[in-house]
Amino acid sequence: MKTINVQEAILKDLQNRYQKSVLNKKELAHEIGMSVGAISNYISKGYGIPSFKKIGPAKNAPVVFPLIYVANYLSEVMEVA
Repeated sequence: MKTINVQEAILKDLQNRYQKSVLNKKELAHEIGMSVGAISNYISKGYGIPSFKKIGPAKNAPVVFPLIYVANYLSEVMEVA
């Protein structure tokens, strides 16, 4: 029986569903079951969510979450549960 890497399976699922390489706050909130406000809160605190990238230098610049980081975060959460 072939063992499937959970992170790879999650990444493929996200890629198939979103057809892009990053998620915005709303999409991430949906995937991890949080509100967009909670996501913003965790961004300001610097922990509790997947790694992200800011789009631009402004303090309130939009952020995106690369799918690989989201898949890694979700696979780690599944290991703990």
